[in-house]
Amino acid sequence: MRYIEEFQDPRLAQRLLEEIHRTVTRPWALMEVCGGQTHTIIRHGIDQLLPDSVELIHGPGCPVCVTPLEMIDKALAIASRPEVIFCSFGDMLRVPGTDRDLFQVRSEGGDVRVVYSPLDALHVARENPDRQVVFFGIGFETTAPPNAMTVHQAHRLGIRNFSLLVSHVRVPPAIEAIMRSTECRVQGFLAAGHVCSVMGTEEYPRLSERHQVPIVVTGFEPLDILEGVRRTVLQLERGEHHVDNAYPRAVRPEGNAAAKAMLADVFEVTDRSWRGIGTIPDSGWRLSARYRDYDAEHRFPVADLRTTEPADCRSGEVLQGLITPHQCAAFGNTCTPRNPLGATMVSSEGACAAYYLYRRLGDGAEKQEANSVV
Repeated sequence: MRYIEEFQDPRLAQRLLEEIHRTVTRPWALMEVCGGQTHTIIRHGIDQLLPDSVELIHGPGCPVCVTPLEMIDKALAIASRPEVIFCSFGDMLRVPGTDRDLFQVRSEGGDVRVVYSPLDALHVARENPDRQVVFFGIGFETTAPPNAMTVHQAHRLGIRNFSLLVSHVRVPPAIEAIMRSTECRVQGFLAAGHVCSVMGTEEYPRLSERHQVPIVVTGFEPLDILEGVRRTVLQLERGEHHVDNAYPRAVRPEGNAAAKAMLADVFEVTDRSWRGIGTIPDSGWRLSARYRDYDAEHRFPVADLRTTEPADCRSGEVLQGLITPHQCAAFGNTCTPRNPLGATMVSSEGACAAYYLYRRLGDGAEKQEANSVV
């Protein structure tokens, strides 16, 4: 509670905003990489309180949103099998596949269960030795360590009826892909503090130097975001580009040694497909050879399944920061949280869900109204 109160102090927010306004002399485009940061920005109207010349672009930082359609369809195929108990976090159940979602599989008789930890799924496997239990392992560097630990535990305990459907992705290669895009307008990044709390910051200096962009590690409360913006803009105005840790209460340069060791033991780096973006080299993990028997894609005949993204969903452009949600014709019309076309409208961290929840339906009038408060 202490941190929540301190990092939402409106008086301190006003001071940071005033300093940002004084500092900025030209247009800058910054990207926040985390969906949690996106929701903080939209909920508190931070993007509207900043100078008009500071643009915040929403990046591919929602783990549910970037899970590719083919992986959703693989989950649906596995969950439909009568011998399977399919376990997942709740936010994945409404993510649409090609023609249905996990809720529909459950309504058709599939044994689909919501769990709160991958270890819960392992417990289900121990209680049901005659069934195959699969856990849907998605997310960035933050959720990968507990999933790796669960596979390690299953191997150590000899639990053979447990497997992991792996769709883990890594942030630094995504930043690399964004910067290499010919359509990229990003001049600085707000890096995700929780990712860096696990992995540290050692991968970021090379990115910052190669593309000459500031990368500021940032937290998730309003003052965290504003301080991240302030430091990023200050670097840009000075013509500098380096990695700056604005989240030292949680992030150390070396990261979490135990978590990184577990990742190195259980996973190996591989190319990964990102929903709406495509394949990014070395941007994900898969189970290493030692644990390959726990890979659900190898245990069930789904490895060759391929799909095509729906043409009327522009979530891929939203994830790349090329458009904002309300620039999609389907947003709020044929695509709503109750009837989503894409994962960005389903996830609690999705940009489309944030815009819909906080009634961000346009830019002009709301920006003018917010700035009149400053």
